[in-house]
Amino acid sequence: MSLAHDAHVTVRPTAAVQGSKLRGWPEIDNPAAWTVAAILLIMPLIANGFFLIEIFATALILGIMALSLMFLAGYGGMVSLMQLTIAGFAAYMVAVFGVSGNANISLGWPWWLAVPMALALATIFGTLGGALAVRTEGIYTIMITLAIGAAFYYFTNQNWAIFNGHTGINTVATPHFWGVNWRADIPYYYIVLAVAALCYFAVDYISRAPFGLALQGVRDNPRRMAALGFHVNAHRVAAYAFASFVAALAGVLQVWNYGQISPGSVSVAACIDILIIAVVGGITRPIGPFIGALIFVLLRTFALDFLVKLGLDGNRFRLLIGLGFLAIVFWSSDGVIGLWQNWRQRQRSGAASSSGRRGRGSGQGSGQGSGQGSGQGSSHG
Repeated sequence: MSLAHDAHVTVRPTAAVQGSKLRGWPEIDNPAAWTVAAILLIMPLIANGFFLIEIFATALILGIMALSLMFLAGYGGMVSLMQLTIAGFAAYMVAVFGVSGNANISLGWPWWLAVPMALALATIFGTLGGALAVRTEGIYTIMITLAIGAAFYYFTNQNWAIFNGHTGINTVATPHFWGVNWRADIPYYYIVLAVAALCYFAVDYISRAPFGLALQGVRDNPRRMAALGFHVNAHRVAAYAFASFVAALAGVLQVWNYGQISPGSVSVAACIDILIIAVVGGITRPIGPFIGALIFVLLRTFALDFLVKLGLDGNRFRLLIGLGFLAIVFWSSDGVIGLWQNWRQRQRSGAASSSGRRGRGSGQGSGQGSGQGSGQGSSHG
């Protein structure tokens, strides 16, 4: 039985399995995709620094984290709640190996050494956690990954020698090369956008590649795949390794964004937020996590002011997030992507039914006219 079904997360067959195209990049004849890409590219021209970084760049970073979860859950049937923990681990490693305001902790390596080391260690950390999680199924996978996230949070909160306890590590240095400060708003936005695009296309391509198709087969029927000669656990662990690398990239971008990392960034509540983002956007397509992340960031940023204007406590902004999450999940098991697909199907079915009625009407009219004409001709004869 599918692990995702055991975890009560509905996962439908992907387009890579249903469609005729099993490989290749996403379709490039979609006008909506080109429109979104053009808007993202010119965003620095139409948005100020606040919207550019706090809204769009932050949404892209959270979308990358949720994308790693979507890859595991959507294509592998494994719901992991430690993706934010892996990202936080990478952020901590950047601060520990790189340059920061805590000279007694940071080793002072240049960024081009600290970042690859952080990515490698975070990928190993996530792979080891995945190797432990694949030995379980369903809700137990969720609980083990959540336990790893909780254990890491309490460890960073209590460890002072490496992670500086609850204070965290502050003033983490960001890259400066080619005469450009890459933490400036516009350069940093384009770095985040480039990494998000690479991760999106990588996930989409792997889902169509032989490994991705085999992983989806493992998701749907692991016993049959094992009987065909596939190593089920090896595919699952490899999926965790790839997803861990994606989450680690988001962790590096996050620590560059805020210039600090603390235990609050890897709390249990934040781990669950990544799951909410992935489910709200849609857990069957790579674009879903980015849609969910944008919705989450907008609600988190503006819901507080909205509640205050209504005379309510602004600290209850998570209530709106929770209500929105419940509403979307209630109406669509595939999140916003599912709502959009259902709406398009209704539009197409309505257009098809109306064209069918017109066709039947024209057929009846032509039949009546021809019958009348032939009748008149025979009477004259």
